[in-house]
Amino acid sequence: MQELKSSYIGELKIGVAGSYMLGRSPLGTRRLDRLDFGHFKGPRISGEVMPGGVDLLLGGNDDALRPDVRLIVKLDDDQPLLIQYRGVRHASAEVMAQIARGEAVTPDSHYLRTSMVFETGSPRYDWLNRIVGVGVGRREPGFAVYDVYEVL
Repeated sequence: MQELKSSYIGELKIGVAGSYMLGRSPLGTRRLDRLDFGHFKGPRISGEVMPGGVDLLLGGNDDALRPDVRLIVKLDDDQPLLIQYRGVRHASAEVMAQIARGEAVTPDSHYLRTSMVFETGSPRYDWLNRIVGVGVGRREPGFAVYDVYEVL
């Protein structure tokens, strides 16, 4: 089997500005998080998260949470970058409760991984249109933070 290889893109830090609970539905427990600030910074990228992003977070019967995110980053060439990702977050009930209360937890206390796709009209960042990214995430009080890698 061929080994999976990756290249570091940068840190995507997303601020959660507010949440709306939809409650239980046929698919699970749904919460909408407003994502209104943050940054995406790395060796080849620099930009700020713009207001208006959303996470259609779904809690399942297995106690895992599944982010489903759409957000816009204003790149340093003033062009927008659409980032879409889905993934999974799980941890012990105690750690999940700490995160829900906005408490600090260590990165190794929980699993948070996402698959990311990008879309932009920026010539400088056009390379993002043709890659798949993987986010290795962690929760910090008020933020979701990902180390983002290009799958080679």
